[in-house]
Amino acid sequence: MSNGRERELADVFAALGDTTRLALVMHLLAVGALSATNLAEGQAISRQAIVKHLQVLEAAALVMHQRRGKEVLYALDGSRIAEARAFLDAISSGWDQALGRLKSLVEST
Repeated sequence: MSNGRERELADVFAALGDTTRLALVMHLLAVGALSATNLAEGQAISRQAIVKHLQVLEAAALVMHQRRGKEVLYALDGSRIAEARAFLDAISSGWDQALGRLKSLVEST
């Protein structure tokens, strides 16, 4: 994996490592595209704080925005999430193989 690719994945996991941003991603996943105003409804933080979190998610290419008149709608970008999942699947597979080798070693002695 190239350093640029590693940096992109690190940005994804860093963005998802914040509970507020993770909740925003989950909300967008459940409901679909929403404005920052809609996302801020019922939250303990301001609309401006929501926008800052959305900007972090957008910088990590997890969220994209589209302007519709005066409103800006935010939606998930599924391709980056799929890339992160593929990375985690590869790590999981590596662990499975390592555990299989360890099991074979322990059982052979």
